[in-house]
Amino acid sequence: MIDVQVTRLPHGADLPLPEYQTSGSAGLDLVAALPAGTHLFLEPGSRELVPTGLSIQLPEGFEAQIRPRSGLALRNGVTVLNAPGTIDSDYRGEICVILVNFGREAFKIGRGDRIAQMILSPVSRARLVEVQDLEQSQRGAGGFGSTGISTSERRT
Repeated sequence: MIDVQVTRLPHGADLPLPEYQTSGSAGLDLVAALPAGTHLFLEPGSRELVPTGLSIQLPEGFEAQIRPRSGLALRNGVTVLNAPGTIDSDYRGEICVILVNFGREAFKIGRGDRIAQMILSPVSRARLVEVQDLEQSQRGAGGFGSTGISTSERRT
């Protein structure tokens, strides 16, 4: 377990801190920090930036991934547009969630509604080494579904 410093911004001061809903949950639930008594109506096909009222300080070598809540996606067609969104360890601004409504009806969001989940993950850094040629592999340059079809289908 890692410690993550968190600050509640003034518009999120009375909202609960993100928490795991069960002992086996991978993600911390994020809630909407909308003004009290107001709602955001996410129309079909539209997207909105929803504030959470939180800023965090991740340890170096970690990122926070903002991911959809499966229930919102299944029942309402509402998901995180840039899933997973990435919060870098040196970002100190407010965590906001880009929600999009792929459903058929407007989706109502109120203050304190759970809108996404945040997963903390270690980050591996790479050093790119330029070479003239890459080693060959069985797959080669095949992509975009090439591993999901049989060999005989690939040849035709």
